[in-house]
Amino acid sequence: MNQHLLYSLAAVLVLGLIGYAGGSGMPYLFGVIIPYAAMVLFFAGFAMRMLGWVKSPVPFRIPTTCGQQQSFSWIQHSKYDNPSNKRDVLVRMLLEIFLFRSLFRNTKNEIREGKVVYNLEIWLWLFGLIFHYSFLVVLVRHLRFFLEPIPALLKVVEMLDGILQIGLPGIMLSGFMLLGAALFLFARRILIPQVRYISLTADYFPVLLIASIAGTGILMRYVAKVDIFTVKQMTMSLATFSPVVPEGIGGLFYAHFFLVCVLFAYFPFSKLMHSGGIFLSPTRNMANNSRAVRHINPWNPKLKFVTYADYEDEFREKMIEAGLPVEKKE
Repeated sequence: MNQHLLYSLAAVLVLGLIGYAGGSGMPYLFGVIIPYAAMVLFFAGFAMRMLGWVKSPVPFRIPTTCGQQQSFSWIQHSKYDNPSNKRDVLVRMLLEIFLFRSLFRNTKNEIREGKVVYNLEIWLWLFGLIFHYSFLVVLVRHLRFFLEPIPALLKVVEMLDGILQIGLPGIMLSGFMLLGAALFLFARRILIPQVRYISLTADYFPVLLIASIAGTGILMRYVAKVDIFTVKQMTMSLATFSPVVPEGIGGLFYAHFFLVCVLFAYFPFSKLMHSGGIFLSPTRNMANNSRAVRHINPWNPKLKFVTYADYEDEFREKMIEAGLPVEKKE
């Protein structure tokens, strides 16, 4: 087995067991101290990473481009693949953020009968889209544990998420979609040799961690059910900074809760920060207008430039003595 995969599996398993056992033995630590510490790490780490990117100079205009750049008015150019103004950049960013446009257009290659064949990776795009949107819905849906009264918009999200009223409690689609998409992304890293070769612990661990969170959440909702009113009492006390740790919640909840805390604490220092970095990526947020607008390198020191006329005025006599040609004799 790949050592990076083995390390990730072991780490997630150990973390889950720590949460399961620690919640029973040290409920205040796992129910109050660790959640607060995780949120501090999340917000501080997120702000630190974003601030570091904001302060980083961009010495070159380096947008990722494809297709015809804007030139003459009678030549059609690729507005969104090769944007030349802020409006087209904004459209390109919106398509990228909400629809993963570049991933939709991504291709994979393989050799068939001695020839290189290119195919669209539609399944990767589809499951990537499902993964991110189902994760978003799960996060929004869990806000009910921290808000009172529950906003009307949140109730609408829950109604749409639970549109399949099968059994009791009703099936929430987002949890199963998140788990299924995470397992697909994990299986892809194992089954495709090229992807497996470049996959590291930093690639396996977050996917397995999120899959474990989704799995324990599904177990709590449909199998080993947890007292939801007790859980909300605890989460509301955390949200109002008057922490209370009720008894009898159960080890499975603490395992789930601890894994969530690990995810939040790990998030700013991992590849998951692409969710914030996409907004500050110069390959995406810059217009390719280098032919029309001069891009000034912010790293350039402020120097006083000397023209040739100034240079000749200063050294004219010496240049004449040395027999060098000058434009003006005096």
